[in-house]
Amino acid sequence: MKGLEDHIGYTFTDSTLLHQAMTHSSYANEYDTSMAHNERLEFLGDAVLELSVSETLYARFPQAREGVLTSMRSKLVSEPALAQLARELRIGEFIFLGKGEERQGGRDRDAVLCDALESLFGAIFLDSDYPTTRGIILRLLEPFWPSRLPRERKKDFKSRLQELTQKQFQARPTYALISSEGPEHAKVYTVELTLPDGSACRASSTSMKKAEQCAAEQALAVLHARQNQ
Repeated sequence: MKGLEDHIGYTFTDSTLLHQAMTHSSYANEYDTSMAHNERLEFLGDAVLELSVSETLYARFPQAREGVLTSMRSKLVSEPALAQLARELRIGEFIFLGKGEERQGGRDRDAVLCDALESLFGAIFLDSDYPTTRGIILRLLEPFWPSRLPRERKKDFKSRLQELTQKQFQARPTYALISSEGPEHAKVYTVELTLPDGSACRASSTSMKKAEQCAAEQALAVLHARQNQ
C-alpha cells in the first residue's frame, strides 16, 4: 500500500483504514463476511468530497447562481470524473476484489474505481481531520477545476413565464390548442395561453411548441407591462 500512499501524497497513521478503503464488498463476501469493506467509508468520503467541492466553488465563484454551482459540482464529483482521477492515481492496482468481480473487469470499472476513491477520502478523514482531507481533495482535483464560470443557458419564454407566474400567483399558466389548419407539410397551429388571473394570449406558428413559446413571450410582455404601471 506504500505505492498508493505515494500516489495520493498522504501516509496513514492507521493503515487498517487504508486497507478497508481498498477492500471491495465482493472480496469480503468471498473470503470473510466479518471483514470490514469500503461501503461505509464510501458514504463518509462522498459527504466530505461534496462539502469540500461545494465550499471551494462557493468561494471561487462568488457571482455564480445556485444552479450553476450545482452543475459545476455535479461534473467535478461525477462517477466518470472520479474514475478518471482514480485511474491516474492507479488505485485499481490496489483494490481487493472477489474472484467474480475480478473476472468481470471490476478493477477498471468506473463504479468500482469511483467508490474506492470516495472510500479513500473517508479513510483519510478518519485518520486525520477535515482540513487535511479537504486539502488533499482539492490538490487531486485541481486539473479538473473550471478556470472560469460557464455560460448560463438563457431560459426559454415558457420557463421564464412559469417562474414569474409561480412567484406572482403561486400557479402555472395553461396552454390549449385552438386549431391546426393547412396541409400536413405546412400546418399552422394556434395556441391559447391562459394566465392564473384569467387573462389570455393567442399565438400561431408552424408547430405547437413554437406557438406556445410565442404565446409565452406575449404573456411575459403583458405581465412586465403591468409591473411597470
